Amino acid sequence: MNTSEILIYQSPNGNVKIDVRLENETVWLTQAQMGQLFGKDKRTISEHISNIFREGELNEISVIRNSRTTASDGKMYDTNFYSLDVIISVGYRVKSSQGTQFRIWATQRLKEYIIKGFVF
Repeated sequence: MNTSEILIYQSPNGNVKIDVRLENETVWLTQAQMGQLFGKDKRTISEHISNIFREGELNEISVIRNSRTTASDGKMYDTNFYSLDVIISVGYRVKSSQGTQFRIWATQRLKEYIIKGFVF
């Protein structure tokens, strides 16, 4: 079943607000959205993603979805969306205060998950 919805993420301090695509039980963001999330420009995010694929950390085919989106200029563009796996990998590579906050958050969630015994 292919279900898609848009959620709104807002940082605790309210400085970052991102429309997040939720589809097939995972989160999908563009490079520009990851740049907003981690406080880095799109080129830096693109470089980290290229390294993730080049180093074999993730397989491009399984973590990228292309979709046509309407930009603020009203034109339709083909846009790559990256799954939660890519977002997490980039989050552990990027150096910024927002990246640090993401790593703290992700590590806490992982610890809770492991401690509560939900890992199979």
